[in-house]
Amino acid sequence: MNNVFVYCEITEEKNIADVSLELCSKGRKLANDLNVKLEAVVIGDVGPEIAKEVSPFGVDVLHLANDSRLFPYRTLPHAAIVSHIFKNAEPEIALFGASSVGRDLAPRIASELKCGLTADCTSLEIGDHVENKTQTEYKNLLYQIRPAFGGNIIATIINPDTRPQMATVREGVMKKEEISSSYQTEVKHIDVAAILTDELFAVEIINRHIEAKKVNITASGIIVAGGYGVGSKDNFKLLYELAGALGGEVGASRAAVDAGYVEHERQVGQTGVTVRPKLYIACGISGAVQHRAGMQESATIISINTDPDAPINNIADYVINGEVQDVIPKMIKYYRLNSK
Repeated sequence: MNNVFVYCEITEEKNIADVSLELCSKGRKLANDLNVKLEAVVIGDVGPEIAKEVSPFGVDVLHLANDSRLFPYRTLPHAAIVSHIFKNAEPEIALFGASSVGRDLAPRIASELKCGLTADCTSLEIGDHVENKTQTEYKNLLYQIRPAFGGNIIATIINPDTRPQMATVREGVMKKEEISSSYQTEVKHIDVAAILTDELFAVEIINRHIEAKKVNITASGIIVAGGYGVGSKDNFKLLYELAGALGGEVGASRAAVDAGYVEHERQVGQTGVTVRPKLYIACGISGAVQHRAGMQESATIISINTDPDAPINNIADYVINGEVQDVIPKMIKYYRLNSK
């Protein structure tokens, strides 16, 4: 009772999705702070061997609903099972990936349980709160932190009165960290037949078509990202050339995507993807808070900018003041001279 729960998505290959494993890592830390257990929910056409995927991340209990009808994902049966588990277990915290599945499922669970839900969190912490009007003190609340008002402020949202405290988090925001390859996870089998009714399968999946990802910049160790300051779509060719020389990928800020310089799949930030490469080269990016939220944990950050006071420079390890069109060709030239 009152433990931390993570809803684990199943991929097309019937493995646990990366975003869910990332949330298990964060959930383990939250559970340690609260001195409670970490529990996970897996729903689909998978057996108890799936526990091997979540065990290294410190999951104490796995609630498994195994039924061939539960894969691929359908809203009504999944919502019925998760609601059933949460009503019985009464979680303190429940985390979902901010994927197409999580964004569909989590609001339904919040509505059913009449509790709050914070979307697209960039940080989750445990802390206390004192209500100003009543001076009521709340202990060990979940601080659900995310940019708000177009990224102009960082909001810390709390849910003191209802449970569970629910949040969704996008892939890449939390770091995936194993704690033990020999961690023991208890598997609890859910009696699916007692929960599911024919009405829950009113929607029938006739055909499915899944497009493969054209770009996966989250897996790249080196990212060369451009902003509106790059100037044009043609100038972005320099970024592709540098990324090609370094063996990396090209990313972009929202301003560059909105200007049509590059496709949305390469957008880094609050409304794009979150990345943690070994090297992040920010070219002509001012560094709005919503962009920094998606890349600030990169191991090394290089900023190329004409504005010495650009916010991105405050988190950069190295700053190059200059025009992107002048700096990048020199970087390519000297990298190739010194890497032979």
